[in-house]
Amino acid sequence: MNQDNYICDGRFTDYNGKMNNYPLMGSLSCDAPSIIGVFDGMGGEECGEIASFIAAKCAAKTEIGNDPVEDLLSYCKDANEKICEYAAQNGVKSMGTTAALLVFAKSEIALCNIGDSKIFRFADGELKQISKDHYAAAAFGQKPPLSQCLGIPETEMEIDPYVARGSYKDGDIFLICSDGLTDMVITDDLLRILSETRIDDIASKLLENALTNGGKDNITIIVCCVEREKQGLFRRLFAHRP
Repeated sequence: MNQDNYICDGRFTDYNGKMNNYPLMGSLSCDAPSIIGVFDGMGGEECGEIASFIAAKCAAKTEIGNDPVEDLLSYCKDANEKICEYAAQNGVKSMGTTAALLVFAKSEIALCNIGDSKIFRFADGELKQISKDHYAAAAFGQKPPLSQCLGIPETEMEIDPYVARGSYKDGDIFLICSDGLTDMVITDDLLRILSETRIDDIASKLLENALTNGGKDNITIIVCCVEREKQGLFRRLFAHRP
């Protein structure tokens, strides 16, 4: 079962199997900023696909105002509550999802993440992860469990999303993805593909490499390329998921 979901131009996947045709391609203007992001339902928990669906649906309804960081924090609180409410109403002991979210405002980017879905910025030939992973301690050689996610009841622990602001410029490329990609494709190969591949083909090329290397988990990829046009900065979005 695919427990990933995404939010891109207001679109997301229905958890009961209804999917869009991929890859999705299009453009958005920073004059009307909206949330772009990836959600990875936790496979070790119950109903991961429903948790990621609730998170995506909540993001689609979130309006971005003058302070996108505060809006993203408010979104996380709201999505966390809705996931917990679903679990309580349906007798689910535990359900959760990661979230990696990006907003392009007119003069800055705002990002927010919780869990281990990642956001990278590729600029001036360098690739840098700008999100922060939330991991707990683990035995040597084992992948550490998550220390944070959406779907944690307030009675257990307060969620603590990572948020940041940053700049962006013409030509920057931002990659948002679930760990189905980064567990299969090393950073050097991410850099190589971003450096050598046409923007329209990056998502498909990354997916191809992840599947060739084993494809052990669901894979969701969003690639955003910043382009300056006469009326301002626009971002082109390319999303691909099998």
